[in-house]
Amino acid sequence: MKRTNAPTCRIHKSTKEWQPAIFEYSEDGITVSFPNVYAWVCPRDGEASFTPATTDELLLTVRDLLASAQRAKTRHSVLTEYIVSVR
Repeated sequence: MKRTNAPTCRIHKSTKEWQPAIFEYSEDGITVSFPNVYAWVCPRDGEASFTPATTDELLLTVRDLLASAQRAKTRHSVLTEYIVSVR
């Protein structure tokens, strides 16, 4: 990522910190969670602001994972929680 000045939290007026955060998305009883995604985080309340490029990548991945989880839900699969790691 290009080096930029840290943004300021609009609510708390504090400088955000670049650190790992959790991105979570829920739809139709399915939750997709991504731990350790770097974002600008407010030190007061932990509110994360993801970069546009990161958000685009997360949403594309969420769409794919929701489709898979929806198929499993339709089949009434006994597998209800998945951990996927890419290294």
